[in-house]
Amino acid sequence: MTAPSTNQENHVTTGATVWLTGLPSAGKTTIAHALATRLREQGRPAEVLDGDEIREFLSAGLGFSREDRHTNVQRIGFVAELLARNGVLALVPVIAPYADSREAVRARHETNGTPYVEVHVATPVEVCSVRDVKGLYAKQAAGELSGLTGVDDPYEEPEKPDLRIESQHQTVQESAAAVHAVLSERGLA
Repeated sequence: MTAPSTNQENHVTTGATVWLTGLPSAGKTTIAHALATRLREQGRPAEVLDGDEIREFLSAGLGFSREDRHTNVQRIGFVAELLARNGVLALVPVIAPYADSREAVRARHETNGTPYVEVHVATPVEVCSVRDVKGLYAKQAAGELSGLTGVDDPYEEPEKPDLRIESQHQTVQESAAAVHAVLSERGLA
């Protein structure tokens, strides 16, 4: 018995991790979902590893101390690298406020030969606080919340991201297209 013939070409799909870092309400998740839609329409496997969902399911019980944030970022980085090395474009819209945590994730990818793209969604805190998607800035201003990244907790901006997006100056689709362009330049999209 012979296998059915197909007209599909056999090819290896290269995965990658696209880490979108930035302040709360910067637009990271919105851009990641727009990019995922575009990639899927092109037949590319893409997964969004949303920081809030990861905290609920993979990192439940972790707080927001520097150590817990580092642990959370490393867990997400591990899952992203695992997906990426298996041909998936892992889109990771996670604040990851500390440079050393992000560098450890990048190093894991480099060790495994897995492509990694860091995107800084560099939306100013003043714009993020107006967007205030989750009401965090309002709670912080009312004294109901402390430790808000970029307000009363540090956010270390990437010094040399692969791409810097100022989302307040372009549409979501334009931001997603900018990330897609970087992926295309590197043969990943």
